[in-house]
Amino acid sequence: MTPNVENAPPERFDLRTGTLIIGAGACGLVAALSASESGQNLLVIEADPVPSGSTALSAGLIPAAGTKIQQAAGITDDAARFARDIQTKAYNENEQALVELLTNNAAEVIDWLCERHALPFSIVTDFDYPGHSRRRMHGLPSRSGGELIDALRSACEREDLDIICNRRAITLYRDQDQILGVAVAGPDANVETIACDRLILACNGFGGNRALVAEHMPQIERALWFGHSGNRGEAVLWGEALGAGLRNLSAYQGHGNVAHPHGILITWAVITEGGVQVNRNGHRFWNESQGYSEAARAVLAQPDGEAFAIFDGRIATIAGQFEDFRRAETSGAIKSSETIEELAKALALPPAALEQTIREIPVNGTDQFGRFFNKTPLTPPYKGVRVTGALFHTQGGLRVDSSARVLKADGTAFTNLYAGGGAATGISGRGDSGYLSGNGLLSAVVLGRIAGRNT
Repeated sequence: MTPNVENAPPERFDLRTGTLIIGAGACGLVAALSASESGQNLLVIEADPVPSGSTALSAGLIPAAGTKIQQAAGITDDAARFARDIQTKAYNENEQALVELLTNNAAEVIDWLCERHALPFSIVTDFDYPGHSRRRMHGLPSRSGGELIDALRSACEREDLDIICNRRAITLYRDQDQILGVAVAGPDANVETIACDRLILACNGFGGNRALVAEHMPQIERALWFGHSGNRGEAVLWGEALGAGLRNLSAYQGHGNVAHPHGILITWAVITEGGVQVNRNGHRFWNESQGYSEAARAVLAQPDGEAFAIFDGRIATIAGQFEDFRRAETSGAIKSSETIEELAKALALPPAALEQTIREIPVNGTDQFGRFFNKTPLTPPYKGVRVTGALFHTQGGLRVDSSARVLKADGTAFTNLYAGGGAATGISGRGDSGYLSGNGLLSAVVLGRIAGRNT
């Protein structure tokens, strides 16, 4: 069913609630926890059989500056530094007010989730993410987005919050600037209507809508879709029908290190710690230090749209903290050999070319692509994995104000419509190169917290 907006509400709604939240991913669940603190009557509806969303497919890492966890680890950081890192990565293409809104509130959200809801966050301290000048990536023990979603869902269950699954919102009912309610379709195609005083859109982006991807980001259209299939762009389509402000619809997060054909994310730590990417000819083809989002297009431009990540046992030990990497090892996606020649044969690469490529990696120097390598060369056992480029999620969406209220095209706010996460405009500039690790989850949890608190 095509999402639509209707000006004539039904004569009678089937249900009524105070705050209605569409989507039970990280944004929606955080919004629910936040709204419940003020005693609001709320309901969350989720299209899937269980809450998951794009978060469940990620590493579940949330960047925040100035948290109590950072302070305990001796890391000096603040929101202003974090904001500069974001704007530098995005070439200052973001709205400064939105960047400051997210960075100024991120630490409070992490501390609140730790102290109020007992989520056991810790800092990733054994490698650096591209573009972050401080170590500020907060994750749960398994470094898994699935664990994060499960923890948030458990927190909602402890608060006895209502989450109804297998319900996809299809229609918004409006009266000028006021949202009156929605219609939702169940698994049996029955349609129910729900009246609400406030509506929070936490239904993520439009990466699963191939028509919208082709329209707004054709350069990544043929990439593997690695996001959640439910990201069909309802927020954008409703926004267009409502006359809402939309921004940066060409922005997205790609990833150029997805094990192929296994479809398992390989952490970018295998690159930042000294690994490289080569094509099927055994040659490097770009400066990998630019980031994993940019890597998607770089990899897709290679023969057959694939590449090979080459690293070693030391790096594999660091990467092993991530559940996805351990799964890739178990599945046999990652090959291991004592010599480069043997590794090349295992990956069906030309041995002489790969050996020369590895020999040419500088030690404590800069290569021909402009990438600096430290003093630790690759040593046996050597590791390698075949990868391809993927689209993870879109970063453009509805413009929001400091209360997470959706703005109309003229800059004024809708009375009771809010948005967060992938439904809202992100802070990744206008393309793929502006994505700073964790931007998506940062927007999800901070705007979810603000929207829930301010409704």
